[in-house]
Amino acid sequence: QLAQSGGGTVQPGGSLRLSCAASQRTVDYYAIGWFRQAPGKEREGVSCISSSDASTKYADSVRGRFTVSIDKDKDIVYLQMNGLMPEDTGIYYCAMLANYWCSGFEGGIKKKWGLGTQVTVSL
Repeated sequence: QLAQSGGGTVQPGGSLRLSCAASQRTVDYYAIGWFRQAPGKEREGVSCISSSDASTKYADSVRGRFTVSIDKDKDIVYLQMNGLMPEDTGIYYCAMLANYWCSGFEGGIKKKWGLGTQVTVSL
């Protein structure tokens, strides 16, 4: 079970934080990815984090603006989004990957998905 929260509407340059609450077993043994789907576009990988090998990955479009992290005490994965731009608008999903590593997370098998949360960046 992946329970998402956060999201909303902000102006360009603003910030939002998304949360993805998972079970302890999920966070410890599987990488968690963040994905988004803009209207009329295919779902794309945004970021990934693995607590097993302490690795993170980011799409080129968000690197330097977004930060993914894990609160191991709470088993929550966060996606801190700063410097938001209109092209960041979309539905954001977290997903539990089938492996503990983030390499190739964009196209890898996803075992579970969160329900998604809307992020809108506009004036």
